Amino acid sequence: MTPLTEADEISDIAFGFMGSKALFAALQFEVFTNLAAGPATAEALAAKAGIHRDRMETLLTALAGLGLVTVEEGKFSNSPAAEAFLVKGAKYDFGEYLRLQVGRQMYPLLDQIEGALAGTLGDEATKSYAEWFSDAEEARLYSESQHAGSIGPARQLAKSLDIDGPAQMLDVGGGTGAFAITLCKAFPELKATIVDFPNVALLGRKYVEKAGLSDRIQYADGNALDQGWPGGQDIVLMSYLFSGVPGEAHPELISDAHKALKPGGRILIHDFVVDAGREGPKLAALWQLQHTAFTPEARSLDDAWLAEALSTAGFGDVSVRPMIPEMTMLAEGRKAA
Repeated sequence: MTPLTEADEISDIAFGFMGSKALFAALQFEVFTNLAAGPATAEALAAKAGIHRDRMETLLTALAGLGLVTVEEGKFSNSPAAEAFLVKGAKYDFGEYLRLQVGRQMYPLLDQIEGALAGTLGDEATKSYAEWFSDAEEARLYSESQHAGSIGPARQLAKSLDIDGPAQMLDVGGGTGAFAITLCKAFPELKATIVDFPNVALLGRKYVEKAGLSDRIQYADGNALDQGWPGGQDIVLMSYLFSGVPGEAHPELISDAHKALKPGGRILIHDFVVDAGREGPKLAALWQLQHTAFTPEARSLDDAWLAEALSTAGFGDVSVRPMIPEMTMLAEGRKAA
């Protein structure tokens, strides 16, 4: 990352929250979805959203300044990125993930980051995911939005893997099954067991049924940090799990994966991971900071520590490589045959 030299570069960081809220508001009022039908005026979009024309124009002007929409002769259109990723029903749409999880849950939590870093937050301000997901509505909001956000990474993971023949996968903290469903569709002889909290599993079974995979994907309800994992696995996948649990749990999670795997089996850890030099990537570092606002005991992972931890636990052929550019990495290792 190039060190900053100008005041306006600092301003871009300080005022970045304004752009975030403009994006969340546009998703709330379905601006991008409505623009998918073609260029439209502020008046037309305001009528569809049920808000005042002047307020819609103010929002659209902000979106144009951000590059999310374009404007020509008083009519607004989606940018190519907005058309591809923010229109409801688009193949790569992750707008609901941004609107619901990032906008409604994660964004407000960052308001307490100073207290989290100082260690002065009260018990009511921080919770484990077990506590959080014991609330059925919180579990629904988080899980359904996370499902939308995980489909893209799951597709990337499927492209990077080679699974020949029958295989059994354990998806630890697998949520509503975005990764398990995507991988099972990509590899017809793969079966999966997902470990997650009961309120999440209740939702996940509906996604699995809708995908027509109830015969190949099952749930083991419970807290993965507290319960034993089913053994005899060819693959153990942990995606976005390490970033949301206390750092002291990381070695035990790796050890549990080793125990659950067959000889020759693979561990896959997908998460926000920074370079060992701790200069970035920026998005990976910021996401871990966000997790710290909710779980102060969470720990920022770097690629060198992760590789060493896997080797220490007895895994060979260890690699840690980027998966989502500038945001996540995929660590992989094999249990000795």
